[in-house]
Amino acid sequence: MTPVERLRARIERLGAPLCLGIDPHPDQLPVGLPRDADGLETFARGLVEAAAPEAAAIKVNVAFFEAFGSRGWAALERLRADIPADHVLILDAKRGDVSSTAERYAAGLLGHLGADGVTLSPYLGEDAVEPFRAFGDRLLYILARTSNPSAPTFQELGVHGGAHLSELVARWVTERWPHPEVGLVVGATAPHELATLRRAVPEPAFLVPGVGAQGGDLAAAVRACHGTRAPGLVNVSRGIAGASSEADWRGAAAEAARSWRSRMAEAGATLAG
Repeated sequence: MTPVERLRARIERLGAPLCLGIDPHPDQLPVGLPRDADGLETFARGLVEAAAPEAAAIKVNVAFFEAFGSRGWAALERLRADIPADHVLILDAKRGDVSSTAERYAAGLLGHLGADGVTLSPYLGEDAVEPFRAFGDRLLYILARTSNPSAPTFQELGVHGGAHLSELVARWVTERWPHPEVGLVVGATAPHELATLRRAVPEPAFLVPGVGAQGGDLAAAVRACHGTRAPGLVNVSRGIAGASSEADWRGAAAEAARSWRSRMAEAGATLAG
């Protein structure tokens, strides 16, 4: 099965588009875990074991591993080996560079690590994306409207008749790569922008971060994530990983994941009704 097919099958089985985000900052690890690569690995692999059964996909932010050099990269390799075969693994790397460099990024993330998907920056244009497209059926989520506080600085600049730059990016991606594997990152912290972009480009899947600790709109995220070409995802990171900082963190993460999946399923059923 292709990554899109596996993703669709898991969402249908679970009834919710939950994506488990793993962004393990060493300063926020539970008590008893060392603030180093070993603690990071224990926590990340424990989250996969505890919470992945409730999730349709897993999104790992590679920066938290790369910061530890070779030990962090080795931990990321072992974490990748833990991902269940029916899950979709997205590496949140936000790469975007000239074609020769992008080719090597793609070789590392999609080749060596064998990820099912990756996040990319559109700023350098097609050159930054095409080397990742060379891997065929892998999922590419291109940044359009991110969830961070300073996102409006550039992403809400008016262009082409008053539309925001984020809409220009969304339309460009949708027209340039009319494939189910190519989607967009659109944050839940700006529900008006999320709805505007979904109206502008109904086709691509959205990967929607910002629900949970960032306070994004869950109903808006579930409403907008799916495209006509492919199913979308709503990511929750700290809302699951940060459920407990005590010794019961595995059980707390599992319970939080069940709760988020249930809430998303309920939101989806309400919208369908």
